[in-house]
Amino acid sequence: MQVAFAQLATHLAKGLRSLYTLHGDEPLQLQEAADAIRAAARAQGYTERSSYTVAGAHFDWSEVLAAGGSLSLFAERQIVEVRIPSGKPGKEGSPAIQQLAQAAQGNDSTLTLFILPRLDKATRTGAWFTALEQNGVTLGVEPVERQALPAWIAQRLQQQGQRVVAGEEGARTLQFFADRVEGNLLAAHQEIQKLALLFPAGELTPEQVESAVLNVARYDVFKLSESVLSGKVGRVQRMLDGLRAEGEAEVLVHYTLAEDIRALKRVKDAVADGRPLPMALREQRVWGPRERLFERVVPRIAQHELASLLQAAHAVDGIVKGLKRPDWPSDNWQALQRLALMLCTVCRR
Repeated sequence: MQVAFAQLATHLAKGLRSLYTLHGDEPLQLQEAADAIRAAARAQGYTERSSYTVAGAHFDWSEVLAAGGSLSLFAERQIVEVRIPSGKPGKEGSPAIQQLAQAAQGNDSTLTLFILPRLDKATRTGAWFTALEQNGVTLGVEPVERQALPAWIAQRLQQQGQRVVAGEEGARTLQFFADRVEGNLLAAHQEIQKLALLFPAGELTPEQVESAVLNVARYDVFKLSESVLSGKVGRVQRMLDGLRAEGEAEVLVHYTLAEDIRALKRVKDAVADGRPLPMALREQRVWGPRERLFERVVPRIAQHELASLLQAAHAVDGIVKGLKRPDWPSDNWQALQRLALMLCTVCRR
């Protein structure tokens, strides 16, 4: 049984199951989901808790298997938590997890909680994870995407009795807040809590938010691609500044930009040869959010523009590898910014 993060409170109010599996790479929401399950369990008499972290190939699963059947003299019910930071339980772990999942059926004295990182498709279809899904409740934690972040911030502020001003001014305040905390949800949560400490309940002015919220954003180089293809010049500049400050490799940033240019050229050539755009995108393995962006950009971009972008990408490839190029900045990041903005300008039309 699968439950969404937003549905967890409703699910827990209807009654606890004996097996829960949380997986994802968003620490804040993983922690909140685990805390909610623990709180519901404590309210129902699960007074004892034991925790195990699977580290290395030689983890002793017998301890976990034994824990489910052993209560202390002072506890009627217990929580057994198993953390697998790598997401790989190992050769011995797979059958042990399947045994634990099957034993959870009808076990009212032990609540077993697995906490895992984000899992790939192959892992989610493996025998041990399938056993967890079939015998308990699984909850996958997805990141809060940039476009949903202002609404998420507003909801969190409301929970602590605060709100931004109404109208466009409030929307700009939330956008400012989102720009400061993008990609770092745990820090965003802390910044929201800080506002509750600094200011009373009620309406927050833009000046109060801007003076209090620190710049704790963390950028993903692969999200840079979406921003460039969307033509968001201001955001692209912020992301490049952030990636530089975080020490991201210039070669990886260049690869991301160059690959978008090459993919646009391949798709454009395929369409020019008579292939329908959807077929050309599938052939070039362009899908998801990137597919929607390509569908908008490809018909609008000209072949001569792509040729110029390819030449620019070739020039920047040499620059980030230590070569000097006439008419280009010698600084790697300045050259990357110029290339990104060239592509961004073409895509924003």
